[in-house]
Amino acid sequence: MTPTPRTNTSDDSPTLYMALDLGGSKWVLASSTGGQRVRRKTVAAGDVDALCVEIAQAKKKLNLPEDARVLSCHEAGRQGFSLHRWLEAQGIESLVVDSTSIKVDQRKRRVKTDRIDAQALLDELVRHERDGDQLRFCRVPPAEAEDLRRLVRERERLQQEKTGHTNRIRSLCATKGVSVKPGAKGLRGLQDAIAGGQVTVDYSDSVLPPQLTRELLREFERLELVVAQLQTLKEELRALVDEPRSDEAKKAAARIKQLQQLKGVGDKAAPVLVLELFGWREFDNRKQVGAIAGLTGTPYASDGSSREQGISKAGNRRVRAVMNQLAWLWLRYQPQSKQAQWFEQRYASGSSRIRRTGIVALSRQLLVAFWRYLESGVPPHGAALSMS
Repeated sequence: MTPTPRTNTSDDSPTLYMALDLGGSKWVLASSTGGQRVRRKTVAAGDVDALCVEIAQAKKKLNLPEDARVLSCHEAGRQGFSLHRWLEAQGIESLVVDSTSIKVDQRKRRVKTDRIDAQALLDELVRHERDGDQLRFCRVPPAEAEDLRRLVRERERLQQEKTGHTNRIRSLCATKGVSVKPGAKGLRGLQDAIAGGQVTVDYSDSVLPPQLTRELLREFERLELVVAQLQTLKEELRALVDEPRSDEAKKAAARIKQLQQLKGVGDKAAPVLVLELFGWREFDNRKQVGAIAGLTGTPYASDGSSREQGISKAGNRRVRAVMNQLAWLWLRYQPQSKQAQWFEQRYASGSSRIRRTGIVALSRQLLVAFWRYLESGVPPHGAALSMS
């Protein structure tokens, strides 16, 4: 999320400024021409027809022509970008605001209502339009690019569910002194033994209690469903890379294949980097690349105090997590690369804490190197390409 420059090209052009506070049951609309007079109305959540009526009424009440420019904004939230796209389709300039850039009262107890929030957002929008750099806005992905990234996000969630079911099964068995061999084979063997009534508990010849047996079998059923869905997603991702059908999919597939040419970058990391980031976003410099993953530093320097607070973690957490994993793999599979050599010289002889700190720095360097590789086609210096 980055600052967006002013969109108003003429201070004299009549403009209706509009801020929406989106709730689950109602939307609060605050609108003005940039002066002291503010019109506030409430419509039912999702009632875009009523929203159109209120926009027309706002122009009339505020003495604006029917064809006056409308500049709207609302906070990024669970509604996604559907309202933004609808507003754009109606010819309304829409901005999706990063909520962390909105100034708030720092007192412990402060008045907060939907009307006050809408008014505060409207004031910030007017100041941003006149002065610039007051708010930060989300980059809205194309609709198809947003849909494609559901593949890696669902895979992440299913992987977490798989881990949860596996840990639950092992924990239930541990309560009765039943050890489970590591890996999928150990779980399959345990499932067969439970189904056949061959599991003994309490370090004796006692059989597994009936309620615990049924609970474990149900856990296994849920685990099998998650594993089957993970396999389906794996096949869909493979089809996306091998047989893309649309222009957006073809662009993503080409970049995924390009990243996979680097030794150490596999079919799990490359789709995340491309579908979440490199498939549709454009960057001007390496600072923007590091910032989008939250891998930039946050120095604190005030008066005589100066220290580093760590990385910001304000960007895409999925990209950040994948890059931390890739950084360790890079040291293993790309030891002759410039980035790996830099890490070895600076961090390899340090403690485990120092090496973990270095891995974060290496993650940022690699992310920038991947961006340059995708843009120019030149691999990172010293990096080996996969033979497959």
